[in-house]
Amino acid sequence: MSRYWSSLVHRLTPYVPGEQPKLPNLVKLNTNENPYPPSPQVQAAIAAELANGGQSLRLYPDPNADLLKQAIAARYAEFGISRQQVFVGNGSDEVLAHVFVALLRHELPILFPDITYSFYPVYCGLYDIAYRTVPLADDFGIRVEDYTAANGGIIFPNPNAPTGCLLPLAAIEQLLAAHRASVLVVDEAYVDFGGESAVALVNRHPNLLVVHTLSKSRSLAGLRVGYAVGQSDLIEALDRVKNSFNSYPLDRLAIAGAVAAIGDQEHFEKTRQAVISSREVLRDALQALGFSVLPSAANFIFARHPRRDAGQLAAALRQRGIIVRHFKLPRIDQYLRITIGTDTQCKLLVAALREILKPDQPTMKAMNSAI
Repeated sequence: MSRYWSSLVHRLTPYVPGEQPKLPNLVKLNTNENPYPPSPQVQAAIAAELANGGQSLRLYPDPNADLLKQAIAARYAEFGISRQQVFVGNGSDEVLAHVFVALLRHELPILFPDITYSFYPVYCGLYDIAYRTVPLADDFGIRVEDYTAANGGIIFPNPNAPTGCLLPLAAIEQLLAAHRASVLVVDEAYVDFGGESAVALVNRHPNLLVVHTLSKSRSLAGLRVGYAVGQSDLIEALDRVKNSFNSYPLDRLAIAGAVAAIGDQEHFEKTRQAVISSREVLRDALQALGFSVLPSAANFIFARHPRRDAGQLAAALRQRGIIVRHFKLPRIDQYLRITIGTDTQCKLLVAALREILKPDQPTMKAMNSAI
């Protein structure tokens, strides 16, 4: 610590991102990255932007990213979404940061689940926002009936992270109707892997904001593009904060690549279905090994073994060149969050777990039939 730090910095507890080790031949299943490359059209679009010796890079990008907003609006044309209802930012984490300032900083505390995306309390600490956590049910589901308290807003991922559990749209509509005086933010980083987007509800509910990222289902974690969809007054609030912070959050390459990725629906469908298929196969294999696996609508699964410590399992996998995410937190410290990799990566994981779990012989025959 430094005497030059502000009092705020002394109070902060920063978010800890998933580990990004630089190890050879690593099977990296800890940060929910898509195992498949982005659409070939992304590379072509970025190459086009770099044509003529990269002359365009000497110019500022469009501060409004109108081409990208138009592409996002077109994706949701069936729900009547217009460009004016879209906000874009440098990854969904930046979008969320602006959401906390613009829409969730009120006198009443905001509400979010006790087990959820761990950046939420970090934003609250940074922006001096009061909050209350609402316990998940024993099955790790969100219970709408638990969100009855007066609040300055409600936020949760759907599917939730790190559990992967999905809340149906009907339940989201119940929350919207019950809390018309506050904003409901649905963070849909993983919804493309098994859920229905709440964007379908935006034009019926002025207090709904839906946040998305291109990092997961569009394979663009390295490009940093996120967006939000809501009615125009919510978007105006986000724009006011953005333009008080950074008028040019998305560079020219990010805009070009994101537009191309959103436009290639065929590649999107092919890769997301591949992830969903691999998730189901891996779930069955882990269950055959004796794991309890929560239902997942995301590109990861959340699993525990009743006879093995999760931390020890994670360490044993790491020794074999496979990393998964272990959260040392109450209620989930015996679970592992495992990103869905390629089929080859999933088979390597199962083979490693088979070796680690050798004493549990009764599960071996069932496992062999599942993978």
